Amino acid sequence: MANDKDIITCHVLDTAAGKPAKGIRVKLEGGHAPLKTFESQTDDDGRIKAWLPYSGAHSSGDVPTYTLDDVLSEVGDKSTWTLRFDTGSYFGEGNTFFPEVLVTFTVDKDQHYHVPLLLSPYSYSTYRGS
Repeated sequence: MANDKDIITCHVLDTAAGKPAKGIRVKLEGGHAPLKTFESQTDDDGRIKAWLPYSGAHSSGDVPTYTLDDVLSEVGDKSTWTLRFDTGSYFGEGNTFFPEVLVTFTVDKDQHYHVPLLLSPYSYSTYRGS
């Protein structure tokens, strides 16, 4: 990571509040089977620029040491990835129609992917950003 950003980044904007969605927990899953999982949390600007390996909710022992770059270097020219946004925790239980938002997309090797999520309690939209 020469520029402090992973090859896959995201940004969440709370369109109901008109501001970045700070503190949303997001998981990134992809690569070859068995799939690798990464996690992060949106910063004050609603962005995720880097991912940490996810060791599992009930795991103990060694923490995974692979990076997103490691996993992407092992896959072919194309791979499928899914972002899982924990919107239920962000809005609070019972305050959103979408407790989780999943966005699945294809990654071509050697390209950057920025995936914005425009979010409100009863709708969402996404697109490929730059």
